[in-house]
Amino acid sequence: MVTLRLIPLVLCWLAFDIATSAFAIEDSQIVLASTTSTENSGLLQFLLPAFQSRTGIRVHVIAIGSGQAIRLAKNGDADVLLVHHKNSEEKLVAEGHALSRHKVMYNDYIIVGPQNDPASLSNIKDATKALRRIATAQALFVSRGDYSGTHMAERKLWREAHINVDAAHSWYRETGSGMGAALNLANGMGAYTVVDRATWLAFQNKGTLTILSSGDPKMRNQYTVLAVNPGRHPHVQAAAAKLFVKWITSPEAQKLISHYKISGEQLFYPNAPEVIE
Repeated sequence: MVTLRLIPLVLCWLAFDIATSAFAIEDSQIVLASTTSTENSGLLQFLLPAFQSRTGIRVHVIAIGSGQAIRLAKNGDADVLLVHHKNSEEKLVAEGHALSRHKVMYNDYIIVGPQNDPASLSNIKDATKALRRIATAQALFVSRGDYSGTHMAERKLWREAHINVDAAHSWYRETGSGMGAALNLANGMGAYTVVDRATWLAFQNKGTLTILSSGDPKMRNQYTVLAVNPGRHPHVQAAAAKLFVKWITSPEAQKLISHYKISGEQLFYPNAPEVIE
């Protein structure tokens, strides 16, 4: 039985609960497997404190390529994904390892290379035409080679350009590592590479590298969020992961994403909410 003296406290508690119920949950932690671009660009460090403040949920980030993040989800070793490779995401959902895909934001891929530009890419908007010029000139090209979203997008572009880079041993080099290492190698070798714009803007060791091809519509880089399916992996933090999906696609988080800039330039463009089955 509630005494008269406790009624104001109860009413205050109810008001607070109603205001925060959309994101309220017991204190817990989730594992977010995300791309190196969201981590290296500083976006996650910018976003996640707001999520924890709102929900009490701590986020442990594993920043790896999308391919590796997908493998973590298949093994049930992550609770939620923030990745950027459509085909792999669709397969993950179809196989029952993850729930539906939700758009979060996008940016674009660009081709960077040395300022002396031995393949003469400057002002070429068409990415496949730019890659054909690199192949014709046999100019050095550095690939991540790590099955990340960026690596798989780059390989798709080579296929569209009808270039078999597996036979290009003299000028096509794979690092098997992250974007930062690939950019450092490209800078040191005077080579070309494909990079997402957010990572490029945050990268400090540009040296003689510069943007040489950008603006091709097929270079759009879409990021989506997926919660790992508790029906397939019962041990995952399903409720907390669901809240993360709800929050990062909410107006609050979308506004934060749009405000995140480096040197006055916006890195990501929010485009939620939209569920993609």
